[in-house]
Amino acid sequence: MSNNDLRWKPSVTVAAIIEQDGRYLLIEEQTPEGLKLNNPAGHLDPAESPEQAVVRETLEETMRPFKPEALLGVYLSRFHRQASGEDVTYMRFAFCGTVGDELPGLQLDTGILRTLWMTVDEIRASVDRHRSPLLLRCIEDHLVGIRHQLNLVTTDATVYSPELRD
Repeated sequence: MSNNDLRWKPSVTVAAIIEQDGRYLLIEEQTPEGLKLNNPAGHLDPAESPEQAVVRETLEETMRPFKPEALLGVYLSRFHRQASGEDVTYMRFAFCGTVGDELPGLQLDTGILRTLWMTVDEIRASVDRHRSPLLLRCIEDHLVGIRHQLNLVTTDATVYSPELRD
């Protein structure tokens, strides 16, 4: 086995932090641990930037177009599933922005039961139902006004066109 095979790699995810009229848009999803709440979120796919990924994931999970306005932050968390022994560290790029209305003809992604708008107090009171500790952490950071320019994350052209590599 080469050193590259042994190199630890976090699982890269994106999340949308969306506030409207004092409520945050969350999803309720089926997980191996039961029904959980989360920000619209998902994995970074090949050949896309984190910003493109959060737009795609938000549409898939909420049926609403998302417009990122700022990078909230980059977060690390670790998840250990007792039953299987799975141990994953997630690196989350969280973006805040706005959503449009639900688009007709779309369906929620597999496993997503519904979307819901919750107040901060409701979110804080439901910590036992959060899929990740980052759900509340990102909202708390949003509440205190943390924002970074979108161009803080740069995606090189080689991500989209591997033939451009040297």
